[in-house]
Amino acid sequence: MIGRLILSYPETARWVGSLLILAFIVATLYALGVSPVWMGHLLPSSAEWIKANPGVGRLISAVLIALILAANWKALRQLSRRQQIVAVWVELFALLMLFFYSFDLSFAFIAKKIGFLISQGVVTTLYISAISIIIATIIALAGAIAKLSSNGVIYGLATFYTSLFRGLPLLMQIYIIYLGLPQVGYVIGAVPAGILALSLCYGAYMTEIFRAGIQSINRGQTEGATALGLSPAQTMMLVILPQAMRVIIPPTGNQFIAMLKDSSLVSVVGVWEIMYLARTQGQTEFRHIEMLITASMIYWILSIGLEFAQSRIEERFGRFNAR
Repeated sequence: MIGRLILSYPETARWVGSLLILAFIVATLYALGVSPVWMGHLLPSSAEWIKANPGVGRLISAVLIALILAANWKALRQLSRRQQIVAVWVELFALLMLFFYSFDLSFAFIAKKIGFLISQGVVTTLYISAISIIIATIIALAGAIAKLSSNGVIYGLATFYTSLFRGLPLLMQIYIIYLGLPQVGYVIGAVPAGILALSLCYGAYMTEIFRAGIQSINRGQTEGATALGLSPAQTMMLVILPQAMRVIIPPTGNQFIAMLKDSSLVSVVGVWEIMYLARTQGQTEFRHIEMLITASMIYWILSIGLEFAQSRIEERFGRFNAR
C-alpha cells in the first residue's frame, strides 16, 4: 500500500519523507538536551525569556538547528561533488574550532609552548613511528610467509606470535618489555622498548593482512612463475607481492596511522614524545586542556600526511595492476 502511494505520488512522498526526517532530527536534538543559550547570544533581548522557559527554548533551539541543517543540505546539493567535499570539510572544521573556542583556551600559552612541542615531541614521535613501521613490515612479511608454510614448526611459531601479541594490550607489552627484560639481565632503554613493543604488536596485526593479501593472488601465478624457472623467493618478490600490494596497502596504511597514534603510549616509560610533552608542559600552569587539544591537532595533521601518502601509493599500484 505504501509502495503504491509512493509510486503514484512521488513528489508528495518526497516531501512527507523530508518532513519526517526533519521531525526525527528535532526530536533527537531535543532528547539530547540541546542548549538554547546560543539564541540568547544572537538575540540578547530573548535571554531572559529563554531562562524563564527552558523547555520551550530547547524545542525552539532544536527546530532552528534542524532548519539550519536542512537549508545547509539544500545549499550543498547545488554544488559539484568536489565543491561539496571542500565545503563539508570547511564547515566541520569551523564547527570543531568553535567547539574548542568554547573551552576558553589561552592561545598565548599555546603559542608559547607549541614550538617546543613540535621540535621535540613531533621529531621523537616520527622517529619512533618510522623505525617501528619498518620493523613491523619486515616482521609481518616474515610472519605471513611462515603462516603459509607447510612446515609445522614454522607455522606453530608464527601462530603463537600473532596470538600472543594480538591478545595482549599494547600498554602491557610496553611495560613487560621495559620492566621485564631487566629481570633476565638485559637492560633496555625507554625508546628501544617503545620501538620494540610497537613493532611486535603491529607486526602481529599486519601479519594477517600480508597473509590475506598473498592468498588473494591466484595460484596460477605461482605455477606460471615456477614453469618459467623462478625460485620460490623470486616468485614471491617478483610475481606475488607486487600484485598483492593492491590488497595489502589500504589496511596496512590504517595500521600505520593507528601506530602513529599509539606511539603516545610510550610516554608511560618517560619518552619525550608528543603526549608526554603535552602532559608535562600543561602541568606547569595548569593548562592541561590547551596542551591536549594542541597535541590532538598535531596527531591529526600527521595522520592526514599519512593518508595522503597512502592514497598516492594506492594510486601507483593501481596503475601497475591496470597495466
